Amino acid sequence: MKRTAALVLVVAALGLFLVGCSSSKKSSSASSTPGATATAPVIKNFEFSPNPIKVKVGTKVTWTNEDGTDHTVQSDGGTFSSPHLASGQSFSFTFTKPGTYTYHCAIHTYMTGTVVVS
Repeated sequence: MKRTAALVLVVAALGLFLVGCSSSKKSSSASSTPGATATAPVIKNFEFSPNPIKVKVGTKVTWTNEDGTDHTVQSDGGTFSSPHLASGQSFSFTFTKPGTYTYHCAIHTYMTGTVVVS
């Protein structure tokens, strides 16, 4: 009986040790999972932020206009194009191919951004 109790304690201790040694680190970035929504960039103070955006293939990126004036999100290569976005409106695009996508606001062409898809 004492031998069984000792064996149970040893197995339990070993189990706790192994659980403590296993990696509990989980990705905090939704963009690391294909099909997930990336951290949503914002349009504020006549800038796209964050910039650049780094996502995995299959990620849907949603830009939200937080400025008091209209903006757009236009791919330089024609891959995506938003309508005019009033304050509070959003535009989404899912990136299905790896690459570097540069974009701008068609109303304020000095506003530029980049999405890097891997």
